[in-house]
Parts: sequence; C-alpha cells; structure tokens
Amino acid sequence: MRSLGNLRVVDAATLFAGPMAATYLADFGADVIKIEHPLRGDPARGHGPTKDGIGLWWKMLARNKRTMTLDLSRPQGQEVALKMLAETDVLVENFRPGTLERWNLSPERLLEENPRLIIARVTGFGQKGPMAHRPGFGTLAEAMSGFAAMTGEPEGPPTLPPLALADGIAALAVAYAIMVAVHSREQTGRGQIIDLAIIEPILTVLGPQVTAFHATGAVPQRTGNRSSSNAPRNTYRTRDGRWLAISTSAQSIAERVMRLVGREDLVDEPWFASGRTRFEHADELDEAVGTWIAARDADEVVAEFEKAQAAIAPIYDVRDIATDPQYEALGTVVHLPDEELGSVAVHNVPFRMSDTPGEIRWAGRSKGHDNDEVLESLGYGADDRATLRDAGVI
Repeated sequence: MRSLGNLRVVDAATLFAGPMAATYLADFGADVIKIEHPLRGDPARGHGPTKDGIGLWWKMLARNKRTMTLDLSRPQGQEVALKMLAETDVLVENFRPGTLERWNLSPERLLEENPRLIIARVTGFGQKGPMAHRPGFGTLAEAMSGFAAMTGEPEGPPTLPPLALADGIAALAVAYAIMVAVHSREQTGRGQIIDLAIIEPILTVLGPQVTAFHATGAVPQRTGNRSSSNAPRNTYRTRDGRWLAISTSAQSIAERVMRLVGREDLVDEPWFASGRTRFEHADELDEAVGTWIAARDADEVVAEFEKAQAAIAPIYDVRDIATDPQYEALGTVVHLPDEELGSVAVHNVPFRMSDTPGEIRWAGRSKGHDNDEVLESLGYGADDRATLRDAGVI
C-alpha cells in the first residue's frame, strides 16, 4: 500500500525547498507532476555534479516524479494549468509573491475552481513584509537565522554551510504543513494556502536562542566544534590520522568518557555536574580526551568507547558512507536503473514505516518525459499536443 497514493501533487517550484517537499510526498506514493519551463527547465538540473552532462542533483531531487514542461506565463499554458489543478490535491510553488496573480492563476481563482486544493507557497521571505519581493535562497536564510553567526571558530568569520541546509530544513517543514492541511481537509472539506518563508524553519531548529535572548539578553557565540551546552564535545585526531567526534550531552556519558581516559578526578569537580559549567572548562577536558585519543589508533578508540558505552563516531566523507555497515543495514542507499545513465544511486526514504513504507521507484527523469501522458489524461489529443508543442507552450 502506498499511503499517499490517492494524492495528486503539482510541483511547480524550482531548485530545492519546494521540490524536495514534493519529493517526500512522491516517496510515499503521491502522483507528483513536476512542471518545468519548456526551454529553461528547473535550474536544479544544472546544479552540482554531473555525469555525461546529466545533473546528479536532479536524479535525487526529482525521483518518483512525472516530468512535464509548461510555460505558465502564456495563456495557453495557464489554460492547461487550470485544467490540471482542477483535479489536483496540492500545488507547490515558489515564485516571487505576485507572480501567480500576474499569470491569472491567483490562489483565490484556483480555490474558486477547486475548493479542495492545498497551495503551498514557498519563498525566501514569505508573502508579506518589507523583504517579501526580494529573491531569496537558503544561503540568505542561513545568514539571517543566526546559523552563520554561531558557526565557525571563535576568532574566525561567520561560516555558511557548503550545502542547501536551510532549503532542506524548509522542505521537511513544507511536507509536514501539507500533511496537516490534508488532515484538516478531511474534516472541513476545504483546502487552504500555506505561506512558508525559508528564513523561519531553520530559526526553529537552532534551538531557544530567541527565548534566551528575550529572557537574559544572551547572544550565541561561535565555539568551533565545541558546544556551549556540554563538554567534552569536539573532533579529535587519532594516532593513525583519522578523525573522531564525541558528544557528552548526557551527564552519565561525560562521566564515562573521563573515566575511560583516566581522568576520573575531574568527575569529582563541582563544575563537572552540568554541561554548561563543563563547557567553561572545555580546554582542560579537551586536553585530557585529545591526548588519550592521539596515542591510539581509531579502531582501538572506537572499541574502547563502545565498551565503556560512551558516544563516539568516525568523521566520514562519502567514500566511508558508501561502505559503512550501519548505512547498509538501514538500506540508506538504493541503486536504480535509469534511462539516461544506465543506473544511479540515490538516498532512500529517510525513515522506515512498518505498514506503509516509502519507496524510490525511479530517479529524476528527462525534461518533458511525461508530457503526452499527462496531457492526454486532461483530454488533449495528439493534434492539440502538437499545437501546444509548436507554440512553445510545452
């Protein structure tokens, strides 16, 4: 059983946050139709690494989606869109505020045609406010949320992540919001509009910085790989040149680590009783842990930590992920046949469900792969499709 097999979703968004939300729905069986501009396509096709000229970001991002080209700025394209959305459960879009309205596809009109439609509007800054009409990307959200300000070494510059972090967090929030709206529709019979600004979900996952600021005036500072909430917490290099990460978020784990490295005397210090006060002595704790680890090879360190039931993990790059037995046991990576590349590896659904598991059925398809199938289902015959194609609408 595909738990979302009764949902039809039109993904008219580009790049990452909106499309990734639609991907999560597709993973559980939703019929997701990805709309792209006939000429430009989705910029995600050209983002990041490629093989034989084929974008590999796209292979992951557009998995399980049917692909269709449609110029929404043209009246003929708007007519097709209206027919499609009249039979659709969810529309995901990320155009700048006012764009759908300019194309005669305002949410009000769409809801008049299909009162059960859920419209997820994903933008950098939301639908209102002084920055609403600015172009917005995840990088700006990482800057404005406080993430960059608290990331990096204490004496170094604010640091941005080398990945679409804010977009990825926003995608999860959008998918959740859509499912809340679907659940609500079961009770009310009505769809609704979701307004999600990418600057907000990342702010939420950064923890209680807003609460702490208003309560105490505290401003998070850059601490490198350390955490202001606990210590020891850092990366440490082993004798054989590998790197390991340690966390002691639980008091009992911190005590086990210090006993393991032969510094049980520190456990008896009054300041050792809480993560916050341990952080104030991070130099001393890191020296004790780092010295012990530096004198041993990584495999020995990990084995000793496991024996002591203390938390440790190797720092991986993708080569390690590809061969790691834990990821293999979880089935984290799946290999699929692909019409363009022969085969392709993609991330699996990021969690498992006992009764209604998700499934990666195919990787991202070529542009316009499903035009004929989708248009025919809307009543467009071969001649109609040829007319639209000749006019550059599809």
